[in-house]
Amino acid sequence: MTRPSPRRARGLLCGIGLLLLGLNPAARAAQFTVGELMAALADTTHGTASFTEHKYISMLDLPVESSGELLFVPPARLEKRTLTPKVETMVLDGDTLTIERRAQKTVFQLRDYPEVAGMILGIRATLAGDRKELERVYQLDLEGSRERWTLVLTPLDGRMTRVVARIRMEGTREEVRTVEIQLTDGDRSVMSIRKKGSP
Repeated sequence: MTRPSPRRARGLLCGIGLLLLGLNPAARAAQFTVGELMAALADTTHGTASFTEHKYISMLDLPVESSGELLFVPPARLEKRTLTPKVETMVLDGDTLTIERRAQKTVFQLRDYPEVAGMILGIRATLAGDRKELERVYQLDLEGSRERWTLVLTPLDGRMTRVVARIRMEGTREEVRTVEIQLTDGDRSVMSIRKKGSP
């Protein structure tokens, strides 16, 4: 049997390595970093998006469905307008959360509700591409490629971990398409988002 020259052997090994890299999803995912995702999200032009949300609650046999519109105005204003089944508006502006339904308005300061604040701020910080804010509250785990990625946020704060187990987001390029919030009691919500003009 003829032994290949050292140069040819190195070439064969490199070729095999590249082949394995191409077959290994985890290796491909490593090429798309949290920094790249955050930069893409920060650079995108935000507008109005439609959403459909399903809430899975242990005491109910069927999920609760709602739909409406989302609007994010960087860096700190996030609006969620629920149109069905009941009209409700939630506006997060800075650290103030305002909820309005049936002509009744309630105002909260997020600092007074840290376990809820982290959940809401995590979503807003992701849309803004604010990695520093996210890493202050969460451990970030990213899988996939630029074309199809999954970002999992695991809370670090003890008060928040009593309520939220994790937040899982899926998207393509600079668009967040799905937000799933898993609570520690087993309840969860799944929101599908479609930016206007997206396929």
